[in-house]
Amino acid sequence: MASQAIESHRAGAEVVAGDAICRKKSVELLEELGLPKGLLPMEDITEFGYNSATGFMWLVQGKKKVEHTFKKIKQTVSYANEVTAYVENGKLKKITGVKTKELMLWLSVVEVYVPEGSPEKVTFKTGTGLSDTFDAAAFALGE
Repeated sequence: MASQAIESHRAGAEVVAGDAICRKKSVELLEELGLPKGLLPMEDITEFGYNSATGFMWLVQGKKKVEHTFKKIKQTVSYANEVTAYVENGKLKKITGVKTKELMLWLSVVEVYVPEGSPEKVTFKTGTGLSDTFDAAAFALGE
């Protein structure tokens, strides 16, 4: 059952179902936005949607949540059953469903962006206002 946020953006959205096509479409969107292609390493994706009119995108996975460790930066990230965000060039904002582990605490990631003039960097901002910048190569596909 999709959340109310997803349902409110479904009209006019491009929606695909099935893990392979969902992965392909999400990677294509990240690439189009100038973001690292491995930023959303979710598993068993059942639905991907993108409403270009509102800038809203979503991914729904079959599992309740998936944890992924980006080895190059030793950072563990948790992806909920539903991940949503508003997108614009170089940025995912108002993100839901993504958390990062910092000193034994799980913090919600609310924004991810590539700083202007620094395409080799990616900055993550949490709901507490903390942010951290990493090399974009750490988020390449398969990392």
